[in-house]
Amino acid sequence: MRALVVGSGAREHAIAWKLLQGGEVDELYAAPGNPGMAAFAHCVPIPADAIVELAEFAASLKIDLTVVGPELPLVQGIADEFTQRGLVLLGPSRAAAEVEGSKVFTKEFCLRHGVPTAAARVVRNRDEAASAVRELGIPIVFKADGLAAGKGVSVCHTRDDVEQALVRFIDEHAFGAAGDRVLVEECLVGDEVTFMVLADGGTILPLATSRDFKRVGDGDRGPNTGGMGSFSPAPLPTEVAALILRQIIQPTLDGLAREGRVYRGVLYAGVMLTPAGPKLLEFNCRLGDPEAQVVLPRLDVELFSLLRAAAQGELSGVRVTWKHEVAACVVLAAGGYPEAPRRGDAITGVAEALALSGVLVFHAGTTVHEGRLVTAGGRVLSVVGRGGTLAEAAACAYAAAERIHFEGMHYRHDIGRVRE
Repeated sequence: MRALVVGSGAREHAIAWKLLQGGEVDELYAAPGNPGMAAFAHCVPIPADAIVELAEFAASLKIDLTVVGPELPLVQGIADEFTQRGLVLLGPSRAAAEVEGSKVFTKEFCLRHGVPTAAARVVRNRDEAASAVRELGIPIVFKADGLAAGKGVSVCHTRDDVEQALVRFIDEHAFGAAGDRVLVEECLVGDEVTFMVLADGGTILPLATSRDFKRVGDGDRGPNTGGMGSFSPAPLPTEVAALILRQIIQPTLDGLAREGRVYRGVLYAGVMLTPAGPKLLEFNCRLGDPEAQVVLPRLDVELFSLLRAAAQGELSGVRVTWKHEVAACVVLAAGGYPEAPRRGDAITGVAEALALSGVLVFHAGTTVHEGRLVTAGGRVLSVVGRGGTLAEAAACAYAAAERIHFEGMHYRHDIGRVRE
C-alpha cells in the first residue's frame, strides 16, 4: 500500500512514523515533510495548502490513503478535491471543517444544537468589544474568528489585560482576516481536557485521553502557544468521558450531518470540566499537536487500516486497543518563540537523545542548511519519553531534551508535573 502524509510538523512526523510501524505500508510519501521524515519517507516539495497539486500527485502514484495533518488544507477543502477524483483521504470536508475554521460558526452551531459552551458575543470594533466585556465580566477571553496557528486566543484576568487585548485584536488587527470578527467569551473555570474521536460519518471511536500545555512558561504562565508539551493517558473518569460523548461529541456530529456536513476524520474537542458539567472550549478538525505525539505511540493496532476504515465509512465493528504505557512530550522551542522565533541556529544532540531507551524525537521547525540541521520555526522538536508511569515518561523525555542543544532553546520543565 502507498500512503501520503500532508504537512511538515511534529504531528505529521508522528503520523508517518506510526504508519510504518506495521507491515501494511510499502511506500510512504510526505508533502512537504521535514528532515526527520526524510529518514524513512519520500519527501516531495509540495506545500500542504497546494490542494490541486497534491491531488494530482496522489492520483499519479495511485496513493491508497492520504492523511492530512494541519488544519489549513482541510479548511480550504482538500477533502472535497480528493473525493471528486475518487481518492481516499482522511479528513472532513470543507463544510465540516468549519468547526475549526470559524469560531463564530462553531459558537452559533453549539447554540443551535444544544452543545454546552461558554456565553459569548461576536464583535467587530472596540465599542462592541468593550460592551461585551462589561456584560460578561472579567476574567474574559478574546478569540480571533479564523485560523491563527493556535495563537489567536487571549485570556484576560485584569483590566490591563483587556486593554492589551483590545489593542491587539481590534486596533492593531494582529490576526488579519482571521480577526475580522472577534469572539469575546466568558472565561470558564475548571480542569481542561483534550478529547479526540475518530468518526466515519456514523460510527465514533474515542481515542486515548491526553492533556496538552498551551502556555509558554512553567506553571501555565506567559502567552498561549501552539502547545509546549503533552502526556497520555490523562486522568478522566469513565463517567465524565461518557458525558462528553453524550453532551458534546454526539450532538455535534449529529448536528453537522443534519446540516449536510457529514464528518469523517478526527474531531478534537477542547473541554473545560466546570462545576456545571463539561463545556466546549474549541473544536479542531484534526489530530492535536502535540497530543498526536503522545497518543499515536500508544496505539496498539495498525494505523493505516484504522484511518482508511474511517475515511471509507467502515469503522463499524473496529476495535482500538492501547499500550499499557505512558507517553510524555516536551516541546523544544526556538529563542523568541512565540512572538519572534529565531531561525537558522544549528541543532546538535538529536542522535544522542534517540540513543536513550524509550525516546522518540519528532521534527517540527527544522531544515537542513549546508549539511547541518538548523532551526526553521517556533516549535523545533517534540521529544517524547515513554514509561510505566507519568513520572517515568516525563523523566525519560527530560533526560533526552538535555542532550539536545541550539541557541536560545527553551522548554517547560513541568510537563506531567502540573495537576497530575
